[in-house]
Parts: sequence; C-alpha cells; structure tokens
Amino acid sequence: MKNSDIEFQPLWDPAPDIKGYPTLDRDIEADVAIIGGGITGVTAALLLSKAGKKVVLLEQYRIGGGTTGSSTGNLYAPIGQYLSSVITVDNKKIMKSVVESRLAAINLIKSQIEEYKIDCDLQQVPWHLFCTHDDPSSLKEINNEYEAAKMAGLKIGNVVPLQFPFEAKEILTVFDQAQINPLKYVQRLAASLNVSFCQVFEDSQVVDVQEGSPCMLNTALGSVKADKVIMATHSPKGIFGVQASMEPKREYALAVKLKGELPAPAIYWDINKAGEPKFSIRTCKNSQGNYLLVLHEQHKVGHMDDSYTFPDPVEAYLRNHFDVEEVVYAWSAQQYSSIDKLPFIGMSPIKRNVFIATGFAADGLVYGTLSAMIIKDAVLGIKNPWEHIYDPLRMPSFSSIPKFLKHNYEVFSDMFVDFVSSHTTEIRQVESGKGKVIKINGSHLAVYKDGKGGIYALSAICPHMGCSVHWNGFEKSWDCPCHGSRFSKEGEVLEGPAYKGLKIHYIKKGLP
Repeated sequence: MKNSDIEFQPLWDPAPDIKGYPTLDRDIEADVAIIGGGITGVTAALLLSKAGKKVVLLEQYRIGGGTTGSSTGNLYAPIGQYLSSVITVDNKKIMKSVVESRLAAINLIKSQIEEYKIDCDLQQVPWHLFCTHDDPSSLKEINNEYEAAKMAGLKIGNVVPLQFPFEAKEILTVFDQAQINPLKYVQRLAASLNVSFCQVFEDSQVVDVQEGSPCMLNTALGSVKADKVIMATHSPKGIFGVQASMEPKREYALAVKLKGELPAPAIYWDINKAGEPKFSIRTCKNSQGNYLLVLHEQHKVGHMDDSYTFPDPVEAYLRNHFDVEEVVYAWSAQQYSSIDKLPFIGMSPIKRNVFIATGFAADGLVYGTLSAMIIKDAVLGIKNPWEHIYDPLRMPSFSSIPKFLKHNYEVFSDMFVDFVSSHTTEIRQVESGKGKVIKINGSHLAVYKDGKGGIYALSAICPHMGCSVHWNGFEKSWDCPCHGSRFSKEGEVLEGPAYKGLKIHYIKKGLP
C-alpha cells in the first residue's frame, strides 16, 4: 500500500454551514468554565446553560476536532473492557448500574438528536461480539459476556445471523444499539447552545488553572474567572492522582472502499487470540462514499519505534475478510484506561471546585455524555444515582491493586531507564528522517531531522512530571510514556495532561 494514496485524517464530514467561534482575547467571568470542546464539554455546556448557569467553553482547536471527531461513532451498553470484568473487579450490582447509566446516556444522545433536529446519520444497529477461531480463552470471554449481558437485562442472542460477514465460531448479539457521525453530532449540539447563557471560544488553549473560590483559567490572550471548572479534556490538565490509575494508549483506524457490497450495518467486535487487541468494525459514510471502518492496534503511548508499520497489519486483516478496493482514510486516537475498568467522573479529590471526567477507555461517546449528566447534577447540588460508581475518590478494589502496582512500576521504569540509558551523541549522528533522545553536555535533548535539512532540538523532559519523551516515527511526534502527553516536532502540546510544550533548544527549518 502506498501511504501517499491515503488521507491521514478521520473520514467524518463536519456539519455543513457550522460557524466557527472566536478566540478568547479578553478577561471574562462565568459560573462554570469548561475546558475541552468534545462530547463531554459540549454536552455539559448544554445541560448547565439550560439550567440557567452562565457557562464559558474553551477549546484548544476546533469543536469536536479532537478525540470525539476521531471516534468510531458507536453507542452501546456494554463496555470495551467487558461487563464480565466489572463483575470480577466489583460485583453484580455495580455491573447492572454501569449498564443502566450507559443506556441513560445513549437515550440522552437520542433525545437531543430529536429535540435539536440534529442530522448525524443516527441508526439503530445490533452489537456483535464474536470470534473466528477456536481459542478457548476467546470462547470463554464470549460466554462470560453473554451471562453478564443477560444478568444486566439486555436484549441478547447467541445465534449467528444469516449472511454474517465473518465465519463466527461463537457470538453474542446485543440488539438495539446505535451509531452516529460523532463530529456532526457534537458540532450541531454546540450550535444549539443558548448564546445568552453560554459563550464558546476556539483556538483558546488553557495554559494554567488556579483552583480556588473562584478559580482562574488563563489562555494566551485572556482569562476566565469561574466558580467551577470542568476538565473535559480526556485526561485532566495538570497533575491529578487519578493519572496514576490510568494507562494511556494509542489506537488506529482505517476506512476502506470494498469492491462488493458492504456488510449489514452493525457494530462488529472480532475477538483476537488471547493477549491481543480485538478489531472493531462498522459501516459508515461521508460525502465521498460508503466505507468499512476498522479499529485496532492498541499500544501504550511512547512504546513505539520507527519499525512500526501501521496501517499494514490492519489492512491485512481487512483483506483477509473482505474484497478491499482501496484504503482511503487512516487516523489514530488516544484513550485512557483506568485500572479498575471504570472511568473517574466527579469532583477532583485534590483541587477545589474542579471536576474531572477521564478513564473512558474506548467508550468515550457514551461515558462523555454520562460525565456531563453526573457533573451537571453535582454543580446544581442534585444527587445523581450513579455518582458513587464513578467517584474519583472511590477505593480501588482488591483485585485491581496488582495491576495498579504493575502500571506504576512500568512508569517508574520508563523514567529511570531512559535517564541512565541515554548516550552522549552528536546531533549530526541522528539519522535523517528520524528522531532520537540524546545527551549533550549533561542535557537530554529530543532531536528530529525531517529529511529536508530541518533540525528540531527540544528538551526531552516532559513538563508534566519529568519523564523522558519517546519519538513516534509514524505520527512524527514526541510521546510521553508515563501519562500520555504528546508534543509536535516543534514542541507544542498536542494532547495529554501537560500544559506547557517541550522547551526549544534549537530549530532550523528545512525545505518546504
């Protein structure tokens, strides 16, 4: 496959005729300031402004242009890490409440689509969990998930449908789930905000938050004074205790055109062999045509080298099951998976008047909406029936402690090994077209050569908590393996908990 033939961006069309929003260039006040214009932030802004609160929403780039616009658009009651795992970690009652809360969030999305007449390609589809091999552990996983879904009261089946596009050995089907175009949904939802109660600003990166009564948020050109702050940023900005209980991961998607007909609309989850990520497949469309989308290839942030060959493994899977005409789109996204399988939603345990919503794993659309519902109630002083399940202050279950210790040992190892293993190297020894962390005169530098004469030398120390960044050769970024902050070759923050970018030591631009 030739990478030059692929558009490295999500396939989702933006909503047509949606206006842009201004950049914050002055000092203002609000009841609630929301950082992040994805599904979490926009939904929270809508719910709170409808309740009469004065809201300011700040987005670093464009509304919906981050993780929300890179998602698959699937809405389902189960969870990516399986309902059966929640039973193992906690108990049956909590698992049932997880399903109940997720269904409530899906219903809110549907009701808002109807109320605001949002054209976002909503359709009702089944969700299939299946395997195409006889691996005993995979068969057991499906069996366990069938029992959990049955216990939760979901409408389910275990018979392979006629004309199923895979040779399934075992299957669980959950009926009446849904799919949307996530970018259109969140953009049109933002357009429905009442401007008398909610101000939206784009290109307004928050560079500092001072907690307190009130809180103060600063951008490059203005500030917001607010009674409450909502961190709707996927991972909260700054240092938070929950970051020690989350694993940041990258995942990758392809959208392809088929020579024949697309399979029936559905959410297809193909379980891989034990220890390997599963594939998530769905049909979708944009203004250019109809596509088959597949999501796969999770890896920890910062744990990737120049030998990584995405999208080849994903394309090989598709070609093994379908008659692929061409690969048209490829993109990536980040997720944060909590150690005990459930997100953290609610008031920060360590910062006054700051709410967080994080640890969604691959279930961000539903959990993002649910976060807005729970936090809205907390701001208004209303007790939410699910707040205790997702409380950031909840005690970790006994069974999740070994994973917590293992994860933080790996974080410590990333910090320690990088600093003792860096070698003194001259910049000229860094290969063209590659990035490398080197040590010069005692300083650790992140050096990238673009192959066109350009040299970018930055501090290799992540400003979040001092870990050393690693070069991501596929996405041309510096990624922090500890807590998931990512930076451009120029050192600018792309995503993650870091407020500041990597310090610039030397940049020489190459040929255009």
